[in-house]
Amino acid sequence: MIKLYDTRLRQKVDFEPVKPGKVAMYVCGPTVYNRIHIGNARTFISFDMIRRYLAWRGFEVTFVQNVTDVDDKIIKRAGEEDRTAAEVAEEYTRLFIEDMRAAGVQDPDIRPKATEEIDTMIALIERLIERGHAYAAEGDVYFDVRSYPGYGQLSGRDVDEAESGHRELRADGQGLEDRKRDELDFALWKAAKPGEPAWPSPWGAGRPGWHIECSAMSEKYLGLPFDIHGGGADLVFPHHENERAQSECACDSTFANYWMHSGMLQIANAETGETEKMSKSLNNFLLLHEVLEQVRPAALRMLMLQSHYRSPLVFGEQRVNEADAALTRIENAVRALDWLLETGTPRGEAALVPETAEGELAAVLDAAALTDRVAVLRANFTEAMDDDFNAPAALGEIFSFVSDVNALVADATALAAEEAAAGRAARDAIVELMDVLGIDVAAAGAGAAYPVEVVALAADLAGYEGDDPEIAVAHLIEARATARAEKRWAVADGVRDGLAALGFTIEDTPQGARVSYEG
Repeated sequence: MIKLYDTRLRQKVDFEPVKPGKVAMYVCGPTVYNRIHIGNARTFISFDMIRRYLAWRGFEVTFVQNVTDVDDKIIKRAGEEDRTAAEVAEEYTRLFIEDMRAAGVQDPDIRPKATEEIDTMIALIERLIERGHAYAAEGDVYFDVRSYPGYGQLSGRDVDEAESGHRELRADGQGLEDRKRDELDFALWKAAKPGEPAWPSPWGAGRPGWHIECSAMSEKYLGLPFDIHGGGADLVFPHHENERAQSECACDSTFANYWMHSGMLQIANAETGETEKMSKSLNNFLLLHEVLEQVRPAALRMLMLQSHYRSPLVFGEQRVNEADAALTRIENAVRALDWLLETGTPRGEAALVPETAEGELAAVLDAAALTDRVAVLRANFTEAMDDDFNAPAALGEIFSFVSDVNALVADATALAAEEAAAGRAARDAIVELMDVLGIDVAAAGAGAAYPVEVVALAADLAGYEGDDPEIAVAHLIEARATARAEKRWAVADGVRDGLAALGFTIEDTPQGARVSYEG
């Protein structure tokens, strides 16, 4: 049974989907006025991990994520750049999708845009007015917060104490505040202002408020109640509180059965060692695409998964390097198993004391021990992830397994069929479980994570003319083997030293040179 932490209940609860075997998820998407920063990315990567795990556990997941493509910030940027709001939104929607794909985040099953769902929002607002939960005022429409007795349950706020939190979310412009009956009420529809995007409505031309779009789109595409509503912790109040209120008042139904929120991201100050909030004023504001120019996506995800999704995450150069080194350990284990499976001397089932080509006794793999260890890994990984998607604990199980596998296969050079099967099962378990977390170590096992600098080294020492790091390493190893056979020791040592400078280690075995990479 999967347990997850429900923000509304403030405790872990058993997860029981509305429809057995299926999960309906809605995760709030971006307001597309700029490239997203790594704090946004932390939320999207966290829910990508949760989505992947639910699918791996056998659920049919429907994942919806909206795009807010009409908003004050978009309008402001359009004015500053002498463009239309639609042009700004279109550009940054495209860049958001590019950034998410670069970070290894899966596309949602459905990605509705606010501007394409105006009629759906208007219909929802009309329902709220009919039921006495909203009122029109000079072209605006406001939600009557005090008409919903459950207001504040999600965020844990008393309705009267919540008033100050809404000041920035009231209708914009001079003289509009006096249109509201209560200062706590928030806008569902905003009357048109000159030069701004607007759509016709029963209350006059205008545009939707921020909160209403998610309520309208989640009901349309998932129905109510749906299973999981997610987002960053900063959305609990007022955005998600308001969504819940307006949806439950309009539909006489529970909105979402479970509310999940990811923790905030902080920046490690390299000079002081202190952690600080990311902000432009502190000159530590990091956009995702800029980070990915310096950090490989798998290492960034590794860093983010090393902290529980609900916990604060500290981002800094040292933490990134540590995460990259940890990931490299796992990648090297896959490489070692691939190498053993490809080069291990085949031996018959009846062979008791196998010998290598050089007549030395060949080490064997303890197949039974490795098979048992794979079963333990899978069970422990599942137990960790079933406990509120505890990725740090799940990674800990993988690291422990990698250490054990390294010890078991360290001296193995000869494989019977049973041993090869155990080695393959170990290798596949690592690859599969890391893929559940969204990290492809199979590609890394094939050399995808090798540094590009090795290509230039291969061109210089081995005459390589291509641009693939994996093939470049293979050319260098072949050139070294040829040089050793011809007793050109200086050339052989040059290859070894060049690779060592890039983080590679060469181990000579009876089956040939075994290469590992530490980065």
